[in-house]
Amino acid sequence: MPSRPRLPRLPQLTPPLDARRGYAQHEILAELRRLVLEGNLPPGTGLPLGDLARQFTVSAIPVRESLQTLIGEGLVEHRPNFGYQVTMLTSAELRELYVVRERLESAALAAAAARATRADHELAKEIHARLEEAVLTENAVAYHRETRNFHLALVRPSGMPRVVHMLEYAWNITEPVQPMVHVSTMDRVVLHADHSKQLAAFLARDADALLTVTDLHHQRLNGVLENLPTDIGLFAEPAGQEDI
Repeated sequence: MPSRPRLPRLPQLTPPLDARRGYAQHEILAELRRLVLEGNLPPGTGLPLGDLARQFTVSAIPVRESLQTLIGEGLVEHRPNFGYQVTMLTSAELRELYVVRERLESAALAAAAARATRADHELAKEIHARLEEAVLTENAVAYHRETRNFHLALVRPSGMPRVVHMLEYAWNITEPVQPMVHVSTMDRVVLHADHSKQLAAFLARDADALLTVTDLHHQRLNGVLENLPTDIGLFAEPAGQEDI
């Protein structure tokens, strides 16, 4: 039986809204979700109830309820005789989720290009500038974070909230892997060149050009995913190979 891992050292937690009453269950849920999505709890990280309860100075009950919600969101899984842990995907599952993301993004982009307001354009330009800064300073963590923000900024004006919600849901499940943190600097440069073309088409309201460059961007992403390292604990073993 594998030993139960201890919780790793966590960054500074967001203080509770009411310091006297302490953390409410919804605050614990939001904080655990944030820690997973920001990569502070990598794939496979154990989430012992007792350790987490001590971190939040609460009983195990609100922590367990939060973890059960995160299971429903695909961010956490529960293994018999092991406990809770951050979900580990196989490399094939990661690629499958990217296919889902691609389809959902493409479905919303054409409508978003036509419906985007001046405020939507300004937001996309601001995020693109942050992406540019991340590339120039080789800040892989910032690049990964702003890539998500940029893609969502392009689809949110679509007027298709259910599609956007499904895209965010699928995106969240891939976040513990932090894929863009683990690619080469040159890969980020090439992918960011695509972002610049996407922005230009979005600002011009040219849906056809936006879909064309996005399709090329997705092809590049698939190539990048094929080359992610498989020997640093990012991925689960495919079923049937755990004991090989």
